[in-house]
Amino acid sequence: MLTDVSVRIVLVGLLAAALPGCGALYLAQAARGQWQVMRERQPIDQVVADRRTPQALRVTLAELREARDFASRELGLPDNASYRSYADVGRSFVVWNVVATPAFSIRPKHWCFPIAGCVAYRGYFSEQQALDFARRLRTRGFDVTVGGVAAYSTLGKIADPVLNTMLGYGNNGLAAIIFHELSHQVMYVAGDSEFNEAFAVTVEQAGLERWLKRQGRESQLAQHRAREESQRKYLELFMRRRAELARLYESKLAPPAMRERKQAILNALAGDLRTLQRQLGRPDPYEAWINEGLNNAHLASVATYFDCVPGFERLLASQGGDLPAFYKAAQKLAGQPRAERHAQLCSGAEPGGS
Repeated sequence: MLTDVSVRIVLVGLLAAALPGCGALYLAQAARGQWQVMRERQPIDQVVADRRTPQALRVTLAELREARDFASRELGLPDNASYRSYADVGRSFVVWNVVATPAFSIRPKHWCFPIAGCVAYRGYFSEQQALDFARRLRTRGFDVTVGGVAAYSTLGKIADPVLNTMLGYGNNGLAAIIFHELSHQVMYVAGDSEFNEAFAVTVEQAGLERWLKRQGRESQLAQHRAREESQRKYLELFMRRRAELARLYESKLAPPAMRERKQAILNALAGDLRTLQRQLGRPDPYEAWINEGLNNAHLASVATYFDCVPGFERLLASQGGDLPAFYKAAQKLAGQPRAERHAQLCSGAEPGGS
């Protein structure tokens, strides 16, 4: 594990390398935020052994240790210091991501950074700074959404800790997050958020299913599968309406007419989601977005994480469910041009608009 001094050196180095191409103030807040996370981490073994640690947290972290070992032993994920420490950052989310699209496009705006390359979001360790940045984007005509994030990966450059912000997802959700974030250390293509996130979602889902089977939690496994099926139904609705919007934005309609038709499609999507929620009889995971007012940025967020998942699932099946073989096959695809790998894997609407 990196020492405090070496963490500072790494962060300063990243900031210095980035200054020519990115805003110094933005990167300074990122470095400060990352330093806070690293400063608060403690070895999980130490936290569990400490009698002052609340019993519920001790039980959760003890189980998390098992899931972390399972990730490396059974899922072929990196066996390193990541997620073997714990940090309480004193807030409900570790960062807040801003996603933005032009008014007549489903293509998210990208920002470029060291290590991560160009990504389809911009993260802030301060919610207020994220909201302020989002407001400035809106004044420039962008569709924008701001969402709290429980975890992120430094791609193995620094030993990422388990965060208090992850705990609200329950023990199974916490294991899934660890599987997801560790998968970014297996494969990460700079500049292709859709490819990276869908790969991680696929590993997360396969990993959680195997973890629950290994633990003999049949009822929880059934619940997990039911949630996955419900999620697929929601995603189909997003995909269909996103395709409609893509066709609209490629049309020659005048802006006022296009704006009116855009709102009609988004209203229809809100109706679709509410109808499905009633059919399923469980809370709608997208209710907050509906109340906020659906826009292009919401649809772009969904696409980033899920458009390429069916393709990755087919790739995993083609490898007989063997995860290490799947990783190698995915890494081979990662070496192809973006257009080629997306043509093979991604079933969503082609990004439209400017």
